[in-house]
Amino acid sequence: MSLNVYLSGEIHTDWREQIQNEAEGLDVQFTSPVTDHDASDDCGVAILGQEPNKFWHDHKGAKINAIRTRKGIEEADVVVVRFGDKYKQWNAAFDAGYAAALGKSLIVLSQDAHQHALKEVHAAALAVASEPEQVVQILRYVTRGTLPG
Repeated sequence: MSLNVYLSGEIHTDWREQIQNEAEGLDVQFTSPVTDHDASDDCGVAILGQEPNKFWHDHKGAKINAIRTRKGIEEADVVVVRFGDKYKQWNAAFDAGYAAALGKSLIVLSQDAHQHALKEVHAAALAVASEPEQVVQILRYVTRGTLPG
């Protein structure tokens, strides 16, 4: 079985690379948002022109990024959303809700400290993992039917 997996959420750590490296050999295609923070923030004004007001600067970028995000989530079989430690990721919460609304298989990757804050997001997920390796084990089980070890 092959899977198209969209990796969404926190962009400040290497969790995506960990999953992609450990999943090598599985029949899995990965996509993700633009993870260059500056490019993601500034794409709207770089393409459509400068904005003196930060709201409109961010608005332009968010809408252009949404084109990629929507396509990635809509084409995915599985959506993995990571909530990181340092930053409030409203975009990750939106992506999780969007994926759930579309009936996508959702895996949330979060830490125990976020259990209460993410209880509604976790309720929509088919799995809640705390480590990237657990996500890979889920993908391996789904694609090959084999358990870890």
